[in-house]
Amino acid sequence: MRRALAALLGIALAGLSGAGCSPRVAAPGGNGSVEPAICGDTLRMPDGARLPLNRWRPHGGEPEAVILAVHGFGDHGLAFDTPGAWFAAHDIAVYAYDQRGFGGAPDVGMWPGTDALVGDLATTVRLIRARHSETPLYLLGTSMGGAVVLTAAARDALPPVAGTILAAPAVWARSTMPFYQRWALWLGARVVPWLTVSGSELDVRASDNTAELYALGVDPRVIGAPRVDVLHGLTNLMDAALAAGDDTLTPLLALYGAHDEIVPARPMLKLWRKLPAAGVTRALYADGWHMLLRDRHAHRVWRDIAAWIESGGSSALPSGAAEAGARALKRGALSAPDE
Repeated sequence: MRRALAALLGIALAGLSGAGCSPRVAAPGGNGSVEPAICGDTLRMPDGARLPLNRWRPHGGEPEAVILAVHGFGDHGLAFDTPGAWFAAHDIAVYAYDQRGFGGAPDVGMWPGTDALVGDLATTVRLIRARHSETPLYLLGTSMGGAVVLTAAARDALPPVAGTILAAPAVWARSTMPFYQRWALWLGARVVPWLTVSGSELDVRASDNTAELYALGVDPRVIGAPRVDVLHGLTNLMDAALAAGDDTLTPLLALYGAHDEIVPARPMLKLWRKLPAAGVTRALYADGWHMLLRDRHAHRVWRDIAAWIESGGSSALPSGAAEAGARALKRGALSAPDE
């Protein structure tokens, strides 16, 4: 995400001779009259769209808690395969679906629009709640998924949930970008919206887990080179997410890695300062990267999430990341203390 945006300046300039266009949004079809339902391994949305659904459940009986996980940009629901299996082994069920435009969902590679993403999340929450009506349900949004959760909460679009977990939410809004990146994004979305960019030439890493990065690179379901107008739509979502910090659902567990090279520390610090003082646990991982749930030390994050859920969002985290987060917020720098 960040590296692709940084590469847009040269791309937009190179495309100035092309015909003028406009960003494209793959809006939902139908008339919204279809009854939403969980149909085996898919979610049926009100417009008839079918979104792949993955699930990891404990063996036998009702779980102690349920997590509805929302994946990041370019990814898909199976991003939660390893943490999902771990949570299931600890009596927490996990559901994760492919968002529109990603994975095996409709209109892959096209931006579905913030309204569609928020609507799908709200529908899915209702469906999962109906299936586990007596079990606490938690939302877990990673990167772009966190932005969708924040925006949906601000719009009051979600039914009540037991708590919210945001893992490096995508809040790199225009207000925190250098002017040349804002300009390049605006120009690129109107001059060459169809152009795909990867930013692979930039030295940016999403994780310290080399094996996981390799798996992402060869996964045909992962979008490695998004369209310019998709980046434009993503940035609109990030604008809304950062603005929504005041209206987030609590209790909330906000996670961030000090080595995150995808969502910069500045917008994340701005979000942390906007979050309510009460009911929010801010956790900073000194050895964490952007893909906190798949980094080499991801098991620490999993244990923290499980402990936070078990306590109903009120206990200290086993890793000590909450204390590190409090210190970082006080000093105004979301980096490791020795940096």
